[in-house]
Amino acid sequence: MKYTKVNGQIFNAWKEKYNLPWMKPISHEDFIKATRGEELLTLTPLRKVPFSWYGNCKGKKVLGLAAGGGQQMAILSALGAECTLLDISDEQIESDRLVSEREGYAITIIKGDMTEKLPFDDETFDLVINPVSNHYIEKVEPVFKEVARVLKKGGAFLAGLDNGLYWAFDEDTNQLAYRLPFNPLQDENIKKALLEEDMAYIFSHTLEEQLGGQLKAGLIIKELLEDLNDEGPFFDYNVPTFILTRAIKE
Repeated sequence: MKYTKVNGQIFNAWKEKYNLPWMKPISHEDFIKATRGEELLTLTPLRKVPFSWYGNCKGKKVLGLAAGGGQQMAILSALGAECTLLDISDEQIESDRLVSEREGYAITIIKGDMTEKLPFDDETFDLVINPVSNHYIEKVEPVFKEVARVLKKGGAFLAGLDNGLYWAFDEDTNQLAYRLPFNPLQDENIKKALLEEDMAYIFSHTLEEQLGGQLKAGLIIKELLEDLNDEGPFFDYNVPTFILTRAIKE
């Protein structure tokens, strides 16, 4: 079975086992706040996306790439966007379906794998958002190429990115433990350690891959912010491990 499908099954199981913040759909109260622009988008653990990056989205076609969970799509729908969700996890998809039914907005939902060709025509979307999730895939550059393909000219791509630093360290000892790149498909010891910890397949990516990959795909990065883990030694020492980017297709 392809590793991404295994990850999808693991995400489904996590929904039942763990109280993960990125798996909690927004409340009705927060949805109402979102209609007023008061509930801001989150693509990385802590930092809110500036409203200016996406706020003027009424009537625009938006793709949420690996954005299930009943959060980002709900906020953008509350602002009047026409949203399409593509996610590999049935449980994450179900959260978006339930929120859309509760709040009475339409959403197109597709179960799919972002490592494969996206099932959309060229220049379909005004905005594509991708909450931090590409550390669950081995190659990021093909995803950026597909994003650029389905974006309209002048459209924006908002991405939450993991800078890869975290995966060099042992979570229990906080000591350097793994030589980057962190890749369980290339290292059986990493694969074994992840599965023993009930983790999905996780991959580190360099800034050259993630920022350079967007540029090579024809996207122009206009703004960049950094963010922290929500806990642990990197948080304690204020060491950024995530990046937010806003890129435009020109």
